[in-house]
Amino acid sequence: MEHDIAHIVFHAGSAWLAGSLIGLERTFHGRPAGFRTHALVCLASALLMLVTTHQWQWIGGVPLETVRTDPTRMAAGIMTGIGFLGAGVIFKERLTVRGLTTAASIWITAVLGVLYGVGLFLPAVLGTAAVLGTLAVFRWMEDRMPTQLYAHCSVRFDRGNVPEEHELRAMVREHKAEVASLSYHLIDQGRAFEYAMVIHSFRRASFEGLAERWRKEPRVLEFDIAPTGE
Repeated sequence: MEHDIAHIVFHAGSAWLAGSLIGLERTFHGRPAGFRTHALVCLASALLMLVTTHQWQWIGGVPLETVRTDPTRMAAGIMTGIGFLGAGVIFKERLTVRGLTTAASIWITAVLGVLYGVGLFLPAVLGTAAVLGTLAVFRWMEDRMPTQLYAHCSVRFDRGNVPEEHELRAMVREHKAEVASLSYHLIDQGRAFEYAMVIHSFRRASFEGLAERWRKEPRVLEFDIAPTGE
């Protein structure tokens, strides 16, 4: 009995520690699902798997040979249920989809909880290290590798003082950016004209420079630049 208690505590504690470490990384980067969420997900997954691996303690006096259970069904149920929690941290704002990495970290934290719960410590520990490396080291690599950045832009002019399209594109190119798509809108009951576009660049400073350019442009009535990203 004491061996079983120590076994359960060690499995559950390992899962709790692994989830906490992953959650700390998410909390550090200001994500909505952080330290507590990941710790609870990993611990819950481990506890549910412990229920199946120690079922003889709660089945009671029923002979074990008369009972047929499948622990993999519990694992499948955990992974199905965790999808609802993962979906709750994903949201779309214009062209930006945020929370995908956090949702993936919640999902794999549940997987790690299953591994710790059934006692597969080698893949569990390796998986924990891989997750922490992916979230921390890969972020460092992404920040330093050339990446094409996108932004959703709109700029409004008075209807009687609208620059030609080629002039607008030239403004964007001045700041090392290119127009990927462009649409035209007559708004404010026909009193204003709006260009709506998606632009891309390899430098985030391009968006800042373009914002400064339009801020000083007297013909611009309003503008909006919304970079995409997680």
